[in-house]
Amino acid sequence: MPIFALPFPAIDPIAIQFGPLAVRWYALAYIAGILIGWWYLRRLIETPRLWGATDRPTVAELDDFVLWATLGIVLGGRIGYVLFYNLGHYLEHPTEVFMLWKGGMAFHGGFLGSVVVMLIFARRRDFSFLTLFDLFAAAAPIGLFFGRLANFINGELWGRTSDVAWAMVFPFAGPDPRHPSQLYEAALEGVVLFAVVAHLVHRSEIFKKPGALAGVFAIGYGLARFVVEFFREPDVQVGYLMGGITMGQILSLPMIVAGLALLLWALGRARRTGSAP
Repeated sequence: MPIFALPFPAIDPIAIQFGPLAVRWYALAYIAGILIGWWYLRRLIETPRLWGATDRPTVAELDDFVLWATLGIVLGGRIGYVLFYNLGHYLEHPTEVFMLWKGGMAFHGGFLGSVVVMLIFARRRDFSFLTLFDLFAAAAPIGLFFGRLANFINGELWGRTSDVAWAMVFPFAGPDPRHPSQLYEAALEGVVLFAVVAHLVHRSEIFKKPGALAGVFAIGYGLARFVVEFFREPDVQVGYLMGGITMGQILSLPMIVAGLALLLWALGRARRTGSAP
C-alpha cells in the first residue's frame, strides 16, 4: 500500500437543509440527470434531419414519456436492488423496502423498469417501442454521470484496495486506500458512453434504424460496468460469486448479449427495408 493517499473530499451529502427538511446531492443528481436529459431529447426530436421518415414523438408526447420513464427508473432501480443485492435483509425488514432515503438502487433494475414502462407507454399510445428505447439510450448516460458523482460524494460504492497514486481513503471503508471506482464509472458510463452515443446520433443517422442506438447503449453500458467491476468492491452482503465474478458482472453479461442481438437485428432490418443510409 502507498505511504500517501489522496484525501477524500469532505463534501456534505446534504446540499441544502431547511430545519428537518434535507435536500441531498443524490436527489439533486437524479433531478439534474432527468432535466438535462429531457432538454437534450427535446432538441433531438426537434431536429428533422436526424429522423428522415422515422416516426418520433411530439414534444408533448416526450414530456409524458419522461414522467413515465422516471417512474420506471425509480421503481425498477429499487426493486432491482432488493431482489439482486439484499433480498434476505428486506425479507426480514419488509417495511424498509419503501425507505428510499436510506439508499439502495440498482441500475440494472432501473434499466429493466424503464423497458417495462416503455412497452406499456408504446402500447397505450400506439407508438414505436424501439424509437422510445433509442431516445432513452440517447439520454441515459447523462443521468448515469450525475448519479455516479453522487455516489462519490456519498462515499459509497467504493473501489477495491489499491496502491495507485490516486487511491483514496473513504470515510466508511476502513483505513486502506481504494480505487475511486465511482469516478471510473462516471467517466466510462457517463462521459465516454455519451460521446459514443452522441456521435452516432449526429454523424451516422442512427435514428433512421430504430433499435440500433438502444443496442449500442446496452452493449456500451454492459462492457463499461463489467470492466469497472474489477476495480469496485462488491457489496458486502453479496461479495464475490463463482470464480471471483461479481453480481454487477453477472447482470451485465445478458445486457451485452441482448444489446448485440438488438443492434444486429436493427441493422439487418434497415438493410432489408432500404432505410439504411
